[in-house]
Amino acid sequence: MGLLTFSLNVTLDGCVDHREGIADDESHAFFTRLMDEGGAMLWGRATYELMEGYWPAVARGEEEAPPAMREWAVKLEAKPKYVVSSTRTDFPWANSHHIAGDLRTGVQRLKDATPDGVLLGSGGLATELDRLDLIDEYRFLIHPRIAGHGPTLYEGGLPGTRRLELVSARPLRSGAVAVHYRRAD
Repeated sequence: MGLLTFSLNVTLDGCVDHREGIADDESHAFFTRLMDEGGAMLWGRATYELMEGYWPAVARGEEEAPPAMREWAVKLEAKPKYVVSSTRTDFPWANSHHIAGDLRTGVQRLKDATPDGVLLGSGGLATELDRLDLIDEYRFLIHPRIAGHGPTLYEGGLPGTRRLELVSARPLRSGAVAVHYRRAD
């Protein structure tokens, strides 16, 4: 069984708006390494739609992008992508698959079938999966910014505090810090 790792960009005040992070080569390399280590990607519908609207065109060379972003896009094109949605069933982007029905059962099956692990990149879905105790690790890129707006990490709330243990922390040249936590028992 693979681990489910929640990974996202987040500002110091908890904002997870993708436009607030520092999108440089080093941050893209960080997420490319995470994707390389995992066996599949997992998103909610809104994140999938945001991603499918841009990254396939970058992978095909139809959008101008620096080499680090193009590398991410090409690898993302090939990576299995799983989408949780109750409102959409058609996911035409290459290697995309729908998870329907019971959320706990569907995600647990995905974890069981993916020994290299699953990388979760949707804030709202993460809240639901954390409520179900399905997230094993957290890999955040914390940006040295205060956004002053949302959406924010776990704004939907959790039933209780999650205790985590630090695995590693590494500063990037931009001032962002890559942190890796796992759930503490």
